Amino acid sequence: MKVILQEDVKKLGAKGAVVEVSDGYGRNYLLPRKLAIEANAANLNNAKVKAENRARKLQQEADEAKLLGAQLEKISVTIPVKLGKDGKLFGSVGGADVAKVLKVNHSLNIDKRKISILGDVTGVGTYDAVIKLHPEVTTKIKIAVVEG
Repeated sequence: MKVILQEDVKKLGAKGAVVEVSDGYGRNYLLPRKLAIEANAANLNNAKVKAENRARKLQQEADEAKLLGAQLEKISVTIPVKLGKDGKLFGSVGGADVAKVLKVNHSLNIDKRKISILGDVTGVGTYDAVIKLHPEVTTKIKIAVVEG
């Protein structure tokens, strides 16, 4: 029996895949739990259209991420920090600080978990940060840590 998976099924396939399963497994497990639908002509056409739409949407997201990446490469971020004795930082500078400055100064809403600063921020200076915008798109920005 051929079925079209409606959800990811472990050891069987991903959502939208057309797979061959035994009749009992299909009728008694997959179909009643709405994990799959029968692979007839109408359902195959619907699955094909959904797959094309999904691919188009993923391509559009990748293109948008590339545009945002090009925009971000031109930006440098300045983060004011408090310094203690011997120029040591109070606290630390992380992705959350960079995301906050990007949102306030440049109106860019970037998730703090997607920002990683290369190396340790030990004091005043210039650092590089990598922003992962999409699984295929990453960009680097400059971060200037200044006393403030």
